[in-house]
Amino acid sequence: MQQRTTSLGRLHIGGREDLFAQLATILNASTETEQGNLAIGLTGGSTPLAFYRWAAAEKPFKEAFLSRAIWSVSDERMVPLESEESNFGNADREMLQIMKVPGERKLPFPVQVDPHSAALAFDRRFRERFGANAFSVCLLGMGDDGHTASIFPGSPLLAIEADAFFAPVDVPGKGWRLSITPQGLEASRRIVIMVTGAGKAERLAEVFSTAPEPERLPVQLLHLHADRTDWLVDEAAAAKLP
Repeated sequence: MQQRTTSLGRLHIGGREDLFAQLATILNASTETEQGNLAIGLTGGSTPLAFYRWAAAEKPFKEAFLSRAIWSVSDERMVPLESEESNFGNADREMLQIMKVPGERKLPFPVQVDPHSAALAFDRRFRERFGANAFSVCLLGMGDDGHTASIFPGSPLLAIEADAFFAPVDVPGKGWRLSITPQGLEASRRIVIMVTGAGKAERLAEVFSTAPEPERLPVQLLHLHADRTDWLVDEAAAAKLP
């Protein structure tokens, strides 16, 4: 696996399973830097889904990590957990249930209520449980338009002034979602972003080669947290990197 330091964080380039193993290593290592429970923010998309299936089959997590991990998501759609569009639901079905993670170690968004109430209740519950820190490890992806979590280009979340870690956002054409905010990213101890596939190559090259402009490419917010951000990128997505 290739590794180098960039202005956006540590860049790891390799095969998909190498990247999955690197993510498992990062998760296991979180036990060495923190005390108590570990808040883990999963995400949605085809690559994370493949990771969940890989983890369920390979069992890469150490017991020291599993005994302290509290599983949640960095963003979520307003759909029932049973839906195939539910980020937490997919992670639960494909990995957490198979690993026999008990219910008290799962922290999904309360999607059964309206978005504003759901975000407020989740943010309050999260702070009661974890205090001033957001995720111990926050897993993200990058969309074709440069969005991350549910922070899309021009998103009102980019201008939010409250100190909420999580907030509702109405994404044009996609409906209401619940998402970690820029403040939540600031309060996360480590951020891991996975980008795979040739379809992401051109956008990823733009993200790494242009001055940060989060209003246009929200994923460039991560330049503010480069010292604690890891990019896990496969060879196809990395093909046009400078």
